[in-house]
Amino acid sequence: MRIGLYWTTALIAGGIAFAPAEAGVREGVEAWQRGEYDRAVAEWEPLAERGDADAQFNLGQAYKLGRGVPQDMERAEQLYGDAARQGHLQAQANYGLILFQNGDREEAMPHIIEAANRGEPRAQYIYGTALFNGDLVERDWVRGYAMMTRAAVAGLPQAQTSRTQMEQHLTAEQRRDGTELARSIDSAEMAEAPPPPPPPSRRADPP
Repeated sequence: MRIGLYWTTALIAGGIAFAPAEAGVREGVEAWQRGEYDRAVAEWEPLAERGDADAQFNLGQAYKLGRGVPQDMERAEQLYGDAARQGHLQAQANYGLILFQNGDREEAMPHIIEAANRGEPRAQYIYGTALFNGDLVERDWVRGYAMMTRAAVAGLPQAQTSRTQMEQHLTAEQRRDGTELARSIDSAEMAEAPPPPPPPSRRADPP
């Protein structure tokens, strides 16, 4: 038995990255918040070329949304990939999800699994579905339910629907074990999470 994958392009989302590092990234975010997309892109482009993962991710967002630059999903994918290979969490999720959507599922899964294990809800939704169905990974209903629970608790509507579907097939013991595993995953994520960066912020949600 399988559960459906409720795919929407909204899964490939996320805000602009922040971290206490390059001032140019922060200035780009501030410009983005004001709607000055051309200026934001101008701040991020040289930093992205020098390998700043936040700048690469933010520039990828600009290309994905077509703000400050013509919309170009291929360029966005390249930039997400560059940032993902440096361990950027949001980029790992977006890169994996784009690959997955484009049918490159075997290439996508390592990025999705890494992002899911680090607490990214969209990745947890895809990974949870794969675990439950036994697609590209060994079937594990308990862990699949745990991942889907984490994504559902984070507020992802698709995950809430899929978790309800899963519950129709799981035993009471499996649901209990999955719920306990979800709690332990949550505790591990909280323990490993870095402290919040000091202001000024380098994150801005696209309007």
